[in-house]
Amino acid sequence: MKHTRIILLGLTSIALLTACASSSDTTTGTDVVEAVTDFNDDDVMFAQMMIPHHEQAIEMSDIALDPTVGASDVVKSLATRIKGAQDPEINTMKGFLTSWKKPLTMDGSMNHSDMMSGMLSAEDITKLSTLRGTEFDRAWIEGMIAHHEGAIEMAADVLKDGKNAAVRTLANTITSGQDAEITEMKELLG
Repeated sequence: MKHTRIILLGLTSIALLTACASSSDTTTGTDVVEAVTDFNDDDVMFAQMMIPHHEQAIEMSDIALDPTVGASDVVKSLATRIKGAQDPEINTMKGFLTSWKKPLTMDGSMNHSDMMSGMLSAEDITKLSTLRGTEFDRAWIEGMIAHHEGAIEMAADVLKDGKNAAVRTLANTITSGQDAEITEMKELLG
């Protein structure tokens, strides 16, 4: 009985997570079962890599929102929107991995950051946090454009090789949202 409750709770969680990933799609019982059972290594790797990728975008956004940095209102607005989009996506991907009984992170014995295009190095993040005003704005926008382009590249890979419908929906959401933000940021750079 307890095992059945856990399975039902897991399936309900996946249904909710899938619905959150794309509110325009309707989730059927078949979709929920597919979200749990119909996945491959590419789906797993996408989620395991996109979580830290998104976490870094949130870290960059937090730096922009620090009042001592003196970021422009437009950069602070972008940072707020990026956090608002990517934080729930992290939760969705963690839900995928949990339902698949896969670890939230890749094998820790290897450095996978070179596989995540657009990631800033620790030194880049430190340098970014020392900049102020318009110099910060320019560096942040340039860094976030590269970061978004990397996420779109990762999404394209899972759309090509992944199997899970909910992951594909999320990858499409990431692509469309971040592509629009790239356009906006490029316009800000002139």
